[in-house]
Amino acid sequence: QVQLVESGGGLVQPGGSLRLSCAFFGSQFSLYVMGWYRQAPGKERELVARITSGGSTDYADSVKGRFTISRDYMNNVVYLQMNSLTPEDTAVYYCNALNLVDGRDYWGQGTQVTVSS
Repeated sequence: QVQLVESGGGLVQPGGSLRLSCAFFGSQFSLYVMGWYRQAPGKERELVARITSGGSTDYADSVKGRFTISRDYMNNVVYLQMNSLTPEDTAVYYCNALNLVDGRDYWGQGTQVTVSS
């Protein structure tokens, strides 16, 4: 069983930065593709960024050049550094862990990010 705990959300002004953290509780962290998704009010959940066990990354076009995903194997944490935030980035951000061996995936509880002046 895997548990994901997100933190780091909050209120930030346009142009500001936030760093989200996702703590992975479970075994074999290296077997998982880790991702960040977001869901804005009235919209579907969408992929923001993901990172494989080998460190390959993938980003939504809307965040390329502004967001960076990384993973810390020592502490089993995944980060999402978000820079140059705009009101369009306002959403609940969810951490996801996908096990490539058995196909199971897990979700965190979500953390709210609000970009507003």
